[in-house]
Parts: sequence; C-alpha cells; structure tokens
Amino acid sequence: MATDDLQLRDASAVLAKAADENFPVAPFFLPRAWRDDLMAVYGYARLVDDIGDGDLAPGGGDARHLGVDPDAADDRLALLDAFEADLHRVFGPGEPRHPLMRALQPTVRRCDLTPEPFLGLIAANRQDQLVARYETYDDLLAYCELSANPVGRLVLGITGTATPERIRRSDAVCTALQIVEHLQDVAEDLERDRIYLPAEDMKRFHVRERDLAASTAGASVRALVAYEAERARCLLNEGTPLVGSVHGRLKVLLAGFVAGGRAAVHAIAAAGYDVLPGPPKPTKPRLLREVGAVLRGEG
Repeated sequence: MATDDLQLRDASAVLAKAADENFPVAPFFLPRAWRDDLMAVYGYARLVDDIGDGDLAPGGGDARHLGVDPDAADDRLALLDAFEADLHRVFGPGEPRHPLMRALQPTVRRCDLTPEPFLGLIAANRQDQLVARYETYDDLLAYCELSANPVGRLVLGITGTATPERIRRSDAVCTALQIVEHLQDVAEDLERDRIYLPAEDMKRFHVRERDLAASTAGASVRALVAYEAERARCLLNEGTPLVGSVHGRLKVLLAGFVAGGRAAVHAIAAAGYDVLPGPPKPTKPRLLREVGAVLRGEG
C-alpha cells in the first residue's frame, strides 16, 4: 500500500471514530487552523489508544511504519515503545515514521506544544497492559490524569488559552468524560479483562465481577453505576466554569465537551443505569439542549 493510500485510510478511520465520541472533536464552526490541529492531536490519541487496545487495522501497516516487525504486531508494549520513539522524532531531529505522527509535527511546532501530555497518553496505555483493576477511586483518578486530562490540556495549548485555573477546570471535565466512557463501556472493557469500576465501590454495593458479565444489570450493578455517574456529574459541574472563562467559538467548543458529558450521563440514567446490554448513547436533541444550558450558565 502506498504511503498516500495509508494516509487516506488513517484519516478516514480517525474521522469515523471522532464522530462516535460523546463530545465534538473538531466542529465546523472553528477556525480551519484549529480544526486541523485538533484532528492531528485526536489522530495521535486515537492511534495510541488503538495500539493499547489491540485495535489496529489488520495487515501490520501501522507496525511497519513504526519500525516494528509485523509478526510482532500483537506485542503492544513493543509497539508503544516504538510509538514513543516516533514521538521523540516529532519533537526532535529526524522525520517521524508514521503518517499520523508526521501530521502532528506541524501542530506541535505551530502551537509550541510540549511532550508531556503526549507522553501521558502513552503511559496510560502502558498501564492498561499491566493494570486491569483499580482498588480505589483515587487510583482511578490517577489513571485519568494520564489517560484523559492531557487531551484537555492540549486543547488549551492549541487555542493559546492555558492558565493554571483553566487547566484545573479542564482536568475535572476530562476526568468526568473518561469516567462516563468507562461506565458506557463496562461490558466491552470486561471482554478485554479490564474493570474501571473501583474495587472498593464494587464491594460497597455488593457487586461481583461475574455480575458485570450478565446480559442485563441487576439492582446492585445499577446502584453502583448510578453512584459513579453522580461522581462524574459532580466533576462536570466543577469544570463547567471553564466555559465561562473563554469567549467566542472556543466557548462553544468547550460547552460541547461539558454538554457531551452531561448528555451521556443523562443517557445512562435514562437506561435505568443498565449499561451491560451496550453503551447508552445520548441523542442529538439532548446534546443540543445541554449545549444551550451550558452556554446559558444553567446547572
């Protein structure tokens, strides 16, 4: 496959997955430069997650671009090591090997981004290979610090709006979005032998691992999911003042992030907190109503 063909395949795959997120990744109303930069960062985040989840496209193309023998394409830690080496090429001398990494390089230079958020996402996916259960909520928050919060910090970096207070609020929103996604994906994560519901909370609500493998949730599982959803809702409320701290089209974008989380929490509640048959997804009308509410400053 030619490099140009691979770039087109990667671009279409990234766009398809972006459309399935709970929040708008790079909506049309943003300046073109911001959209391009946000999609470059999303492409990076999507690729590292696909490596960590073993969801790369068949054929070994991504492994070859990273300099890994396609026969070793199932070695996720080796791929993550090669991916990190390619990230250092983005920031240093040399040409990145993977098309999505080459697409990221102009964004990094134009926005003067630092390696730390990108390295955090790699660290989160390494952790996924080694840690499949979380004992406490604080343990889960520490994981979200690596797996989710870097994305919000990169958005602030791209738009030139990062301040300590905005970063703090952004972290709350991103952690909430990650928790909501974990709640939506309980069944899918269990198939990967991962559980992101804190073990101490499972014990509190008398939920056993085998309860999560059922086709529909019992009362204990529903109560646990409701408890974690309320935690996510509180984090979203904590982060919502971020929206009012900016102006213009960025304000609408950030409102979309918060609204996406709120709408997803509503979808989980509307499903009676039964997330086991499949991820409850928010409707577009609900999302638009939540965007309006956030922009109006409603709780």
